Amino acid sequence: YMIFTLMLGTGFCVGEATKLRWEDVDFENNTININHTLIYYNHAEGGCYFRVNTPKTKVGERSILIIESVKEVLEKEREYQRLTGIECTARVDGFTNFIFVNVQHQGILNKTLCRIIRDCNQEVLDNAKDNENVILLSKFSCHTFTTHLCESGINIKVIQSVLGYSGINTILDIYADVTRNLKKAEMENFEDFMKKKKDAD
Repeated sequence: YMIFTLMLGTGFCVGEATKLRWEDVDFENNTININHTLIYYNHAEGGCYFRVNTPKTKVGERSILIIESVKEVLEKEREYQRLTGIECTARVDGFTNFIFVNVQHQGILNKTLCRIIRDCNQEVLDNAKDNENVILLSKFSCHTFTTHLCESGINIKVIQSVLGYSGINTILDIYADVTRNLKKAEMENFEDFMKKKKDAD
């Protein structure tokens, strides 16, 4: 729950989320500093291991404001680890004190999402009545934050800064799709409004 809340509320990729250390979080100013990522390698020779990389571009190094739901889960996790005596003992390329002591990688998180989607859909199907049209979750990955930002109407340059993108082409592609869908929905609402107005007259 915590890592999904973090990723959904910040736009972190898996490497940015799992690399997070307690010293990267400023609870007073509600910010998180991003200056490195944790990469999981699975090689035929050398086996599986983690490495710390710096962001691909200078723009990738950034400090972002965190929303209340993200701050809340981080504070709860910090208190839970304090009460239970959990401490990070892992050290990767000189980095330690990671928040996620059982370090995750993208494969694990996507498998977890698949299980959640499967279980939710199964519950809907089990509770559906005969001939009832049901709405099921479609498959999705860890990265839906950009779409939500675009849907909310936030300025594209702000989105670029939050995500640490050097260019905005990817954002514009997503924004174009979202805008198209929003326009369609808004015009349908307008059409309903006009029908009701006509009926009232």
